[in-house]
Amino acid sequence: MGLMGETSLELTKKHCVPCEGGIPPMIDADEEKYLKEVPSLALDREGVHKIKKDFKLKDFKEAIQFVNNVSDLAEREGHHPNIHIFYNKVRFELYTHSIKGLFTNDFIMAAKIDEIFAKA
Repeated sequence: MGLMGETSLELTKKHCVPCEGGIPPMIDADEEKYLKEVPSLALDREGVHKIKKDFKLKDFKEAIQFVNNVSDLAEREGHHPNIHIFYNKVRFELYTHSIKGLFTNDFIMAAKIDEIFAKA
């Protein structure tokens, strides 16, 4: 279930697939493989495994615009991150709620969020 040899650019070309549960979350080894594809992420393995990343923008208005752009993406992909806004800082946390852990969709979204930030 790894992405060996695939780049984050290729992840941005993929789309999230519906995950209704009934499958196990990624194992640690697969999480590590996917982290190599989006190395800017932090992996949180306390409790439910999640990936997260903090972004710093110029001001509150830019932070909100960034969040709005990501929310549009989340709606298109059908995969929604947890979002925390602290004035000009935004933290996204991703995991697949239905399986209480990480799934391919989380890394696809992370790569696409990085792409949106690069254009901000």
